[in-house]
Amino acid sequence: MLRSRYRRITFFFARVILGLIWWEFFLPRIGLRGRTRNTRTERLRKAAVAFRAMAIDMGGVMIKVGQFLSARVDVLPEVITAELSELQDEVRPETYEDIRTLAEAELGASLETLYAEFDSQPLAAASLGQVHRAKLKKPQSRKQAANGSVEQGYVDVVVKVQRPNIKTIIDTDLAALSTVGRWVQRYRPISKRANIPALLEEFSRVTYQEIDYLAEGRNAETFATNFAERPEVSIPEVVWSHTTQCVLTLEDVYAIKITDYEAMEAAGIDRRAVASRLVDVYLQQIFEDAFFHADPHPGNLFVTPVPDGDEENDGWLLTFVDFGMVGTVPDNSIAGLRELLIGMATKDPGRMIKAYQLLEVLLPSADLELVERLEAMAFDRFWGKSMEELREVDYDELREFAHEFRDIVYQLPFQVPQDLIFLGRTVAILSGIATGLHAQFNFWDSIAPYAQKLIQDEEGGFNLRFWLSETVSILQVLWGLPRQLDAVLGKMERGNLVVQVPQATAQLRSIEWGVRRIVGALTFIAFLSNGVQLYLAGELIFSGGLLAAAALNLAWLILPRRRRR
Repeated sequence: MLRSRYRRITFFFARVILGLIWWEFFLPRIGLRGRTRNTRTERLRKAAVAFRAMAIDMGGVMIKVGQFLSARVDVLPEVITAELSELQDEVRPETYEDIRTLAEAELGASLETLYAEFDSQPLAAASLGQVHRAKLKKPQSRKQAANGSVEQGYVDVVVKVQRPNIKTIIDTDLAALSTVGRWVQRYRPISKRANIPALLEEFSRVTYQEIDYLAEGRNAETFATNFAERPEVSIPEVVWSHTTQCVLTLEDVYAIKITDYEAMEAAGIDRRAVASRLVDVYLQQIFEDAFFHADPHPGNLFVTPVPDGDEENDGWLLTFVDFGMVGTVPDNSIAGLRELLIGMATKDPGRMIKAYQLLEVLLPSADLELVERLEAMAFDRFWGKSMEELREVDYDELREFAHEFRDIVYQLPFQVPQDLIFLGRTVAILSGIATGLHAQFNFWDSIAPYAQKLIQDEEGGFNLRFWLSETVSILQVLWGLPRQLDAVLGKMERGNLVVQVPQATAQLRSIEWGVRRIVGALTFIAFLSNGVQLYLAGELIFSGGLLAAAALNLAWLILPRRRRR
């Protein structure tokens, strides 16, 4: 292990965590909430600048963490994503001499023997390896047509070579992140919902898979097979004769980067169409193939103009590269994900609850009725809005929404299933890319046709099991309705009908707590001032007692209160 590297990573995150505790937990509880709010943007910017500098200097897994955060433009503040977005292009390359030495040792021959040309300048430098353009000595046959016919061969390739000593660097970075994960796991609201060490263990497994280029080549071929019937999607071919565990040679398919908006517009490519195709392709990966590209950051997605385009591809291709990080959807999660998509598309809160249960997202203590009300209200207020429209939602409306459901917000009865963590990460990055392509991109418009497709039977368009399930659900509701109505009328006649108003109860509880804090603050001031006066007068014993009482009083004021029911 590289101990100085380990210490640098852990010390950085320790400073960030302690800073958050000081600014976001301690200061607001002693009446400095305004100070916290007014300095938040600059503090976040400085933290992002510091992380970016560290990631660029150190490389390795830190780059991957930064790339993930930079793609979360739909959730994270712009001050963070803007600062980290340059990480996509700022990874420092290895020297050509080091890359050449490693590649020749792996391939067992000189580069001049294997390639007609090999560019000494890297095309791209990633966190775990870097890519160089090259030309083969003999054209490589390409078999991409659905009927298996051989198309024109190619000689232009890219060669991906691992960074020297990358395994030792990964070992150190993951050990440091594991330490930080154990710190975060001590925070109960997080530990209740996610097993951070287990998630980091899964992340470690996937990261080590990324440095197995033989596995990456097989992943690329699996994707090519899955999209063989979709000519608008491009997957590079693998040159197996020039590939080992640490060197990967692929067909050169690099084109317009998916975040190069000016180049797309200059080529006459509709950015909204790119966002729609990207989401549609991922819907197939998740719901049909159960095998998805789990690292869709902008450096791995391209738009390729096709001069002689037709109706099948609209004059351009959506191109994927880098298949080192892939994910699979477990069999037990597919039904839940389908239910979730249908529930979102049909605005059905009941289906959403059923999906959460199938996916084991809800904690056992969750109030299902309250969660369902929350879903219904969220559909009414926010369904159909684009990400830009959601960002522009009035603050008072969001505050009112949070206030109405503050019980569920306080409890946060959700957890992160380990099997779905990389799917969640992928969808998060995808959301950010689609929003960047077109600010008015409406995710709802994309999922509605696909949800309808899931409902229909694959053969005849009529899903008998689905409609039988729906009919049984409706009959169950109708069967119980007269009994429920009779019970309500009976309570009204007897004067036993009780209407619960949780909002009023919570408001009274909040007022009671506020009064107690005022009294506690006055008591703290009294103990502190008298203790200081006695200390100055030389009465050390009595002053010590009063100052200790003041400290206890202050602790009572700033520590989180337990929820009383």
